[in-house]
Amino acid sequence: MHASMAYNSYIENNVAIESPFKLIEMLYEGVLRFNAQAKKAIKDGNCEKKVYWINRSVAIVTELIAVLDASQGDVAAYLEGLYNYQIKLLAEANLKDDATKLDEVSQVFKGLLEAWRENTHVA
Repeated sequence: MHASMAYNSYIENNVAIESPFKLIEMLYEGVLRFNAQAKKAIKDGNCEKKVYWINRSVAIVTELIAVLDASQGDVAAYLEGLYNYQIKLLAEANLKDDATKLDEVSQVFKGLLEAWRENTHVA
């Protein structure tokens, strides 16, 4: 129990000192990781874990929507629509035990992660 609390404290402190660019990267990676776990849970027939991992992915995507900067114009509007569509796919994956929907979301986030890394390393 104490090890878990210490780990959570470490993670919270680590996130607090990360740059905003690194945080977005970590969120994208989180969606990929959680989707992989949800896909495994679907394969294993573990409904409880499937719901847990998909909900974690949805929480990240919801946070990504919340932190969008509307002053960025078309890019922010595009991302908001894209993120909302990913939430729809995650809900469908959850309701129908459809791992292909998780794959679709993961493909989008792999592309976003790659583009994010390219653009933040150039800047």
